[in-house]
Amino acid sequence: MTTAPGTVLVVEDEESIADVLTIALRYHRFEVMTAGTVREALALTEHTRPDAALLDVMLPDGDGRGLGRELRLRRPELAVVFLTARDAPAEIVGALGFGDDYITKPFNIDEVVARVTAVLRRTLPRALDHARAGGTPIADVLPQRAPLRHGDLELDETTYSVRRAGRSVELTPTEYALLRFLVRNGGRIVPKDQLLRHVWQYEHTPPESTVVETYISYLRRKLDTLGPPVITTRRGVGYGLT
Repeated sequence: MTTAPGTVLVVEDEESIADVLTIALRYHRFEVMTAGTVREALALTEHTRPDAALLDVMLPDGDGRGLGRELRLRRPELAVVFLTARDAPAEIVGALGFGDDYITKPFNIDEVVARVTAVLRRTLPRALDHARAGGTPIADVLPQRAPLRHGDLELDETTYSVRRAGRSVELTPTEYALLRFLVRNGGRIVPKDQLLRHVWQYEHTPPESTVVETYISYLRRKLDTLGPPVITTRRGVGYGLT
C-alpha cells in the first residue's frame, strides 16, 4: 500500500486559503489537519503528531511564531513553515531563526507544496505510515463531511473526489476548488472577480487574466462527456451551475 509522504498541520484563519492549501496537499497524498486559531491548533496536537506545520503568522488569538515555538517544544523534530503577508527582511530572518522556511502571500500553490515537500525530505528520512507508534491515526480525528451535491454531481470533501452520474471524474486541485465553489453557490451566478479571490487568492483582478475562462473550459471538457452541459456562462458577469 502506498503511504502518505507526511502529515501537515495547516493553521490559517482565512477559510478560502485553508481550503486551497488542503486541497493541494491532499492531492499530493499528504495527510492534512486544519485549525483556524492558536487554541485549536494546540488542542488538535494534544492527540496527533504532525510531521510539518504550515503556520499563518497573524492569527486571531495569537502569533503564529509563538505557536511554532510551542509546537517545537512538544515535538523538536517538527518541520515549521510560515505563511504570511509580511516580507520585511527582519521578519524573515526572525522567523527563520527557529523555522525551516518562510513563504509570503500571495503565494503560488505549487511552490507551497514543493517547499513543504523539500522541508519534509530534510526532516523525515523515511516514508511514514498513517498510524505512528504511540500516535493516533489522522483518520480518527478528521471530521467526516457529508458529500456536496448538485444535480448528478457529488463532491466528497473527505477524499476530495468527484463523481458525476455515479462515474468518477479526475480533477486537479485547482479544478476541484473551482467546481466546489460553484457547487457551494448552487444555481447562483458567481462573478469572475469573486472566483479569482476565493480560488486563486487574487486580491486584485489582473486586467487581462483569462485563468478563470481557461479552467472553466477544463471542467466542461471533463464533465460534459458524462452528461448534458452543467456550467453556464453569464457574459460579462461570471459562471454558475445549471
